[in-house]
Amino acid sequence: MKRVGKPVFFIVALLILVFTYVSLFGVHGQNGDNTITYIKGASDIRWGIDINGGVEATFSPDTEGVKATEDQLNSARAIIELRMVNQNITDYELYVDYNQDHIIVRFPWKNDETSFDPESAIEELSATAMLTFREGNEYATQETDADGNPVYKTPTGTTADSVILEGSDVTSAEAQMYQDPTTGTTQYEVTLQLSEDGAQKFADATERLQGQIISIWMDDTMISAPTVNSVISDDRCSITGDFTAAEASDLANKINAGALPFKLVTTNFSTVSPTLGASALSAMELAGIIGFILVCLIMLIVYRLPGFVAIIALLGQIALCFAAVSGFFPFINSFTMTLPGIAGIILSIGMGVDANVITSTRIKEEINSDKTLDGAIQKGFANSFWAIFDGNITTMMVALILMMVFGPTNILSWIFGASTTGSVYSFGYTLLVGNIGNFIMGVGASRLMLKSVSGFKCFRNKWLYGGAAK
Repeated sequence: MKRVGKPVFFIVALLILVFTYVSLFGVHGQNGDNTITYIKGASDIRWGIDINGGVEATFSPDTEGVKATEDQLNSARAIIELRMVNQNITDYELYVDYNQDHIIVRFPWKNDETSFDPESAIEELSATAMLTFREGNEYATQETDADGNPVYKTPTGTTADSVILEGSDVTSAEAQMYQDPTTGTTQYEVTLQLSEDGAQKFADATERLQGQIISIWMDDTMISAPTVNSVISDDRCSITGDFTAAEASDLANKINAGALPFKLVTTNFSTVSPTLGASALSAMELAGIIGFILVCLIMLIVYRLPGFVAIIALLGQIALCFAAVSGFFPFINSFTMTLPGIAGIILSIGMGVDANVITSTRIKEEINSDKTLDGAIQKGFANSFWAIFDGNITTMMVALILMMVFGPTNILSWIFGASTTGSVYSFGYTLLVGNIGNFIMGVGASRLMLKSVSGFKCFRNKWLYGGAAK
């Protein structure tokens, strides 16, 4: 067996313990009476409706007796969904009642909510969307949405100062299909109908900005950044690109939402009581701590030194799960934690325990067959790897399928309905992260630590690895 340096155990163990502490408690500072969060911890997790309660609101178009069209309602729905997804609220329910001109939405409270005021909670969702066409595509911040796509926010520089069109200049937007004259393939585009004033402004802009970008913004979020190919002198233009049918339709809905001839008003709203409540969540936390302690004791009693190393690796896996949910990593946004999400973490931790049990058992079997300690550790790692790999890879594939099918934007939402979207996605996400953590901690870190600690003379006794006492 290729030896690993003795200090490696202490370095890896210390890094895991520090990471566990920071991911659970975060890093906060104080500026006068204000608390500044430098690194988010478990306390920054946003809990779902089923744990922390939330808000239910019904929106209606302010059309003064004129019935809204189905396209207009779909556009309004698209902008409300866009705002929730941009806030990484995955545990939401969103419905459209076309007969009554109602849009019904349920979403969880913010985790640090103290006033529990439904009016202020829905204000940012019901505010009229501001659609703008701007010169260039300069932005201040970049985030990642729930599907892993980049989201560019807050226009800066020339883009912030130069507004070419506003929502009122766009009469309508429609997704259309056309035949590419070069390749003969079917492509999708978004066609815009401009008002008379908007057509004149757009003609002047496209003449000035040929070969340059005119970006499209919804509030402070960039939703598209097409390049001007030619001067557009009439009241119709098209946005082309490598669109799928769903992407073209989604962009058209968002543009229409910013050009709605009405604003949304709140017909009624109410708070939603949590299914479990704070006391039940505390009970779950207590049960989790007790369960983890029992697992640690069993690992120590049955597997001894490999069990101790496995406990440190499990701490790292748990910390990684919380970090991926809370917003600990700047490149991974926080999102709503639901009961199915907690179930995903628990299941992945169970698989982490299983991975360490398989490895420890294989090492114990090799020692009992009179292998040398180094040979037993090496053979135990080799014999256990593919069993762990197969189990985790198949689970990760299922988690990915759940995320793709039940994610905030997907091709099968219309079949399964909005009520299942966020909760199932949350389960798939935490299960995926937990299994990735199992590979990093249970397969990578634990093996490094065990190979390192076995180099110490005081830890060369085979009994410490499950062998018979001598």
